[in-house]
Amino acid sequence: MSALKAGDDFPADVSFLYVKPTPETSDVLACGIPTKFDASGEFKNKKAVIVSVPGAFTPTCQNTHITGYLSKLSELKAKADVVIVIAFNDPFVMAAWGKANGIKDESVIFATDNEAAFSKTLGWTLGARTARYAIVVDNGKVVYAEKEPAGDVGVSGVDAVLSKL
Repeated sequence: MSALKAGDDFPADVSFLYVKPTPETSDVLACGIPTKFDASGEFKNKKAVIVSVPGAFTPTCQNTHITGYLSKLSELKAKADVVIVIAFNDPFVMAAWGKANGIKDESVIFATDNEAAFSKTLGWTLGARTARYAIVVDNGKVVYAEKEPAGDVGVSGVDAVLSKL
């Protein structure tokens, strides 16, 4: 597969791992058991946003990219059924990152693109890590898919994505 573009079907067999938020896993130090998120199945009948970042807790990802999404979460959730943040990090780090940002439910799913498997199929990686990109899927069809040029958050930032929802 190559990079996705508007009009493409979202690929089959895409899944991510995440720690499902529960009362028992609400503390940032609680681990939980990773669960498979079947993106291909979930996105067939929903509007979804995938935001990919190179790494949890890293300066641009935390201070610029994800905080933009979190600040406009109500606007996003009014237009999208699923918002998922993926990175190369393992599901435990991603869960901790979500909790550190105040997400204690599935309003935003913080998941791992395990070994950057999905990102590699798109050719959207930064070495071994996931690249910075955003994809909008509407009922199984890609309506927006853009990878950032180095060091920017313009095409994958919340305002670009909201304009495509």
